[in-house]
Parts: sequence; C-alpha cells; structure tokens
Amino acid sequence: MFSARAENIKQSAVRDVFEISMRPGLISLAGGNPYLQSLPLPELAEAAARIISEEGLTALQYGGGQGTPELREQICQVMAAEGITDADPENVVVTAGSQSAQDIAAKIFCDPGDVILVEDPTYVGALNTFEVYQVELEPVAVDDEGIIPDALRQRIHELKNQGKRIKLLYTIPNFNNPSGAMLAEERRVQIIEICQEAGILVLEDNPYGLLKFDGQPLAPLRARDFENVIYLGSFSKIFAPGLRVGWALVPPAFKQRFYLANEAVTLCPPTFNQMLISEYLRNHDWLGQIERYRELYRERCSAMLEALEEYMPEGVSWNRPEGGFFVWLSLPEHIDTYPLLQQGIDAGVVFVPGAAFTTAEHSSALRLAFSAVGTEEIREGVRRLAGVLREAL
Repeated sequence: MFSARAENIKQSAVRDVFEISMRPGLISLAGGNPYLQSLPLPELAEAAARIISEEGLTALQYGGGQGTPELREQICQVMAAEGITDADPENVVVTAGSQSAQDIAAKIFCDPGDVILVEDPTYVGALNTFEVYQVELEPVAVDDEGIIPDALRQRIHELKNQGKRIKLLYTIPNFNNPSGAMLAEERRVQIIEICQEAGILVLEDNPYGLLKFDGQPLAPLRARDFENVIYLGSFSKIFAPGLRVGWALVPPAFKQRFYLANEAVTLCPPTFNQMLISEYLRNHDWLGQIERYRELYRERCSAMLEALEEYMPEGVSWNRPEGGFFVWLSLPEHIDTYPLLQQGIDAGVVFVPGAAFTTAEHSSALRLAFSAVGTEEIREGVRRLAGVLREAL
C-alpha cells in the first residue's frame, strides 16, 4: 500500500539514541537540547494565562497561513541581530520549526533524481527529510572552517559533467550540527559566488547563529545575497523548542509558492504559540537571555574541552567550537563508532555516532553535546567515554 517515496522514510538514529538516553544512570552527551531552566518560567506562565483570558478567542482560533503580522515583524528584528538588516516581513513565512521549512524547500524545488549538495557531515533531520523526496544527496568536503570552496566547485563540475541537475546547497554555516564548525568569513562570499555561477539556490539553516560565545555573530550568507539564499531560522535554540515555531525568509520570486506549500500542510502556524513568543519578545529582555545562554554554553563547552584534554587517549582528536552545542570527535578511519554506542551505554554514557550525519555507510567520528548537561556530569561522561574509546583504539 505504500508509495515509492515512503520507502525513504527512516527512523532517525538520533531519536533512537534519545530514547536510550532516558534510562536511569546514563549520562547523555547525545541530545542537542537547549537549557530551558534559565528561562523566566513564572513570567511565561503569567503571559500564557493572560493571552488565554484576554485574547483566547484569537489565540485558540485558526490564524493566517503566513504567520501573525506581529511575529513576522519581530522575526525581522531577530534577524537584524544576526546581521540581516533588509528583511521584509512580507517575505517571512512562519513554519513548524525550521525542519518543516527544509521539507517545503525540497518539495517545491526538487524532482526525483535532482541533487541537493550537503556538508559532510550535516544535520540528520535534513538528510531524512530530503531523502523522502527521492533526491540524490551529494556530500561536499568540509574542514574546521566549513565548506571548502575548491571542493564545492569541483563537486559541482563533476556532477554537471555526469548530467546531474543540482538544485540546492544545504548548509549550516554557524556551528554546524554535528561538527560545530563555523564557515570562515572569507569563504562566505566565495560560496555564494560559486552557487550563483552554477545556478544553485542556497538553503541556509542558522539556528545557532546568535549563540556565538563572544557575542559577535558572523553575518549570514543571506546578508550578502537576497535573491539566491533561502534563510531558515528557529526559536528552538534561542527560546523553546516545544513551541515548534521557526521561519523562512524567502526571496520574493519564490515566496508565494513557498507560502502556499507551507499552508497546504499546516494550514496555519499555531496562533497561541506565536502570540506567546511575541509576548516574550515584546516584554522580556530576550537579547539578555541569549547572552546568559552564551555564558552558560561557553562554560559547558570549556568543561568538555578540558575533560577531553585530561581523559582522552592518543589517537582521538576534536574541534574547539566558538559557539553552538556540539563538539566533534574523530578517531582513526578504520574504527566505526556505531558499534561503540552499546559499549558506551554499558559504561554509562551516551553519544551519537557519526554515521547518523553522513551519506557514507560508516563513520569514525562521533558527536558530543554539552548544552543540556552540567559541568560535573560532562566531566564524568567524558571520563566514561574515554575508557570505551581507549579500548577501541
């Protein structure tokens, strides 16, 4: 009874690990969850009650398919803090998190057999979403400074010589999930120019951009090109993921079709959730809250890096992220980290194997998350993991 497309729908490896992480006694360095305990929960409770009591007939009713006008205006203010100062609320489409926007982009731009270029490694949710639309996912080499421009240019040349039709480059330029890498300033213009020359749209996913530890985010790709970059943002990392509200800033030429495709699935974004976010942005020091997040995540990242230095055996290397949630560990190429997951569980620690984030069959890397775990748990989790990796080596 299933369609051919349904064959590509997979259980996310990250979801599998999340379920395991709930077991008592395990230290989870797997989940990229924000630390919600620092939010002003009593004030948010009062705001939610006030919205229901005073504006309940609006908050609980169907709303506009593009999102509330107030929130779209406020989203433009959030993007201005990220470096996009020319956004028009008319070109903002509110979505059910940025994952929904990834789905819409693949739906309206890609036919079966088209190519989407992705960083290697990249976000597992995007890989799963794109595969449903029967596209070919082609990896592009990266290093600690993000996509390598020459590698991107060469990959495009090879694929076009094979007669492939490349539609999108999907990129997380700021603190990539899972690698934590940040695309270098001098590479950003090069990536845009390469894609412009090749007629490829850039799908820029930037949930972590404001979480740069020094508080000075690099301007997104969209700040340099408003015609060929579709920009995806989210409140999941800077406010609350449970509200499931994100957005896409879409070039005017594509906005109507993008909006209609979004409306066809969700009818409208949740009105109450949007109103609660608007209340938060209007009446709370949200930039101050982000600064507290930066300090918190900087402290936890430092704790993880110090523990890695202290406990990890020779043969294991890692990056030193400047923001975001993740540290990326690399082992010698002959070691597959997926089988090590069960050994980690037996030792009392959970991580995400690198194979979840790549189109390759196996990976010698793994992702550690520091965002939702206290510094002492981070140290102990790394100590437990070090024993597993030492034995594997």
